This record gives sequence, structure tokens and C-alpha cells, in this order.
Amino acid sequence: MFIRWIKKTHTIEIKEFYTVANIVNNNIDNILNFFDNRNTNANAESINSKIKLFRANQRGVVDTKFFLFRFHKLFA
Repeated sequence: MFIRWIKKTHTIEIKEFYTVANIVNNNIDNILNFFDNRNTNANAESINSKIKLFRANQRGVVDTKFFLFRFHKLFA
């Protein structure tokens, strides 16, 4: 279905959809993997969000070792 849409987009020259079609084409395996196995990167995104929040709350920390110690204790 996706491959047919990508080919049709290029065949009828809808230039507005070229970028989207190329992105879908480059990530087709990951997209189909979700439907086959229900695998996502939600866990990684959640961890990244927690790390960003932790870093935002620790602004101005001078002691790098203590920062890394707290980081390790919270996320290990």
C-alpha cells in the first residue's frame, strides 16, 4: 500500500508530497515493523524526556561528580 502510494506520487508528479513520500520510503521497514510487532521507540523517548527534565532542574550545579551521582541513582 505504501509503496504503491509512493510510486503514484512520483508518477503523477505531486511535488508537494515528494518529501513525505521519500521519508516514508526511507523508513518503510520501521513503519511496517510497528504494525507487525507493535514495536515503538516510546521507551527511549520517555527516558530522553526524563533526562531533559532532570537536566533542567539541575541548572547551576557546579559539582559534576555529584550531578552524575544523582543522575545514576535516579535512572539506574
